[in-house]
Amino acid sequence: MKFEHVILGLLSWRPFSGYELGKYLEREGRFIRSKVHLSQIYRLLSRMVDSGWVCYEVQANDGRPDSKIYRLTEIGEQVLREWVASPYEPPSKFTDSEFLVRFHYGGPLDRAALLRLVRTELETRKAEVSLYRDRDRSVGPMQPIDGVDEALAQRLGDLIHEQGAAGMDLWINWLERVLAELESEATATQPDSGHR
Repeated sequence: MKFEHVILGLLSWRPFSGYELGKYLEREGRFIRSKVHLSQIYRLLSRMVDSGWVCYEVQANDGRPDSKIYRLTEIGEQVLREWVASPYEPPSKFTDSEFLVRFHYGGPLDRAALLRLVRTELETRKAEVSLYRDRDRSVGPMQPIDGVDEALAQRLGDLIHEQGAAGMDLWINWLERVLAELESEATATQPDSGHR
């Protein structure tokens, strides 16, 4: 996932100024991409204008500098839709933001892609649990440097595994709930092919 996809996704909701994008990403977007600077957003918007993905109108502001209000172009919408429909490759960390960006910004554009996304993520994480949950986590015979507490090192590894397993279980439960809800909505909105 590229930062461009986040910006395109936001602009698919409504036009934004660069400053508004920065404020949104500082508040809501901090869980997707941390430490985004306004200069980074403005540089990216400039490249996206040059690529024909976004355009802007200048908005006059009383007593303040004028604002550029950015919106998607047809090319930008096409780029966003192609990314949403592209195959999702789950990263090794289930906490990576790729899924959430596709889910939140791409999901409203393409329900079929949204369902594929959730199913792929769920299948991948269940397979990981099956493969790795009960693995041997020992590092083998240790030859620690002076002062390393071997028992504590093993215990800390166990605690990390417990936290990861609990987080994965919560993630899988959430994915199952979301998938059930989305499938139920999809079924409810399908035309009835029953009797007349």
